[in-house]
Amino acid sequence: MTVSSQDQTLSMQRHHGGALERTILIGLIAFLTVVDLFGTQAILPALARSYGVTPAAMGFAVNATTMGMAVACLAVAYFSHRIDRRRGILISLTLLTIPTALLAVAPNLATFTVLRIAQGLCMASAFTLTLAYLGEHCSATDAGGAFAAYITGNVASNLFGRLLAAGLADHLGLPATFLSLAGLNLLGAVIVYLWLTQSAMMPAGDEPSRSPYSIWVEHLRNLLLRSSFAIGFCILFAFIGTFTYVNFVLVREPIAIGQMSLGLVYLVFAPSIVTTLLAGRAVQWFGTRTTLWGSLAVAALGLPLLVVSSLPAVLFGLMLVGIGTFFAQATTTGFVSSVATTDRGSASGLYLASYFSGGLVGSTILGQLFDRLGWTACVAGVGVSLLIAALLAIRLRPESERPLSETGRDAPASSPAAVH
Repeated sequence: MTVSSQDQTLSMQRHHGGALERTILIGLIAFLTVVDLFGTQAILPALARSYGVTPAAMGFAVNATTMGMAVACLAVAYFSHRIDRRRGILISLTLLTIPTALLAVAPNLATFTVLRIAQGLCMASAFTLTLAYLGEHCSATDAGGAFAAYITGNVASNLFGRLLAAGLADHLGLPATFLSLAGLNLLGAVIVYLWLTQSAMMPAGDEPSRSPYSIWVEHLRNLLLRSSFAIGFCILFAFIGTFTYVNFVLVREPIAIGQMSLGLVYLVFAPSIVTTLLAGRAVQWFGTRTTLWGSLAVAALGLPLLVVSSLPAVLFGLMLVGIGTFFAQATTTGFVSSVATTDRGSASGLYLASYFSGGLVGSTILGQLFDRLGWTACVAGVGVSLLIAALLAIRLRPESERPLSETGRDAPASSPAAVH
């Protein structure tokens, strides 16, 4: 082996080693950012009993986080070009610990709801700024893996966050649960402080100074972005509707499982941790539209199983919904960054504002369907949302995008959905 070949091999080894470290850290930051969002959903029945309210009322209060998230995403989108990414993420995660800890002593449902909105403001600020950071500081080669890693951390928070919350609530009570989640938020801030100061990612180019409104107008004139925003709305609408109200189905007859067992139910997210990492590769091979259709189809296949009075059937259905919706989220998130013509931070903010708005609307509409018409009607509403997303996906195919099977070439290097 020549000296040049040895140098090239060592360079590749260092790159892969650095990529693995970055993947783990990005996933961990994502996990610690949104663990509050998902962990609380695993203790919904216990919270409803504690506050003496209906499932729909408690579901709205818990998912009020998405209201704060939507507002924060719009704020970040507006001020994106003025916000230092690292400092913004650090401040957001540090402040997140305050409302999370105060949930331990929330005296009534109104206070609980306000604190959840405050959590959403902090979570979404960190979430949006991290996505902008990845889009601006990763090379084209590494971007797909970085986005997939971040969404995978989101998936992991669904699983381990729910398991942790359910276990703590079952053994130590609700106050200890929220204090523990606050500690995890603070850990996330520490990791950001230590790691991002040592980041070796590529520096982002300078963005021309423009009016935020003009940037928004440019994004909203982009048909591909408008469609992506609407698809994001439908994805979280379906996900929140499914995983909020299924909790009440599982603790009732005929299934009737306990609080700790309810936490273990969310092992259904384990396969999604693996499959979501493959989203970039799927887009590279099949294109965004086909990948998104396949993701939504997998989620839709799980819906009929959710209305069967059998725990194994419901668990398998939940697993399919989780795999499909997370894969769709990873696909759409990467697509938004790739087709934004300016200020990716602003585009990510608008996308996530629409995404989280879908969660709030989903929890409200599907909660009413659940209370008034039952679980089957709620599942039907989820199906309608997935169908609308599939119809919107017809538009998601820019001229430059062709799957490998058609072109025989690699996906465009500029696409952050490509994993290498």
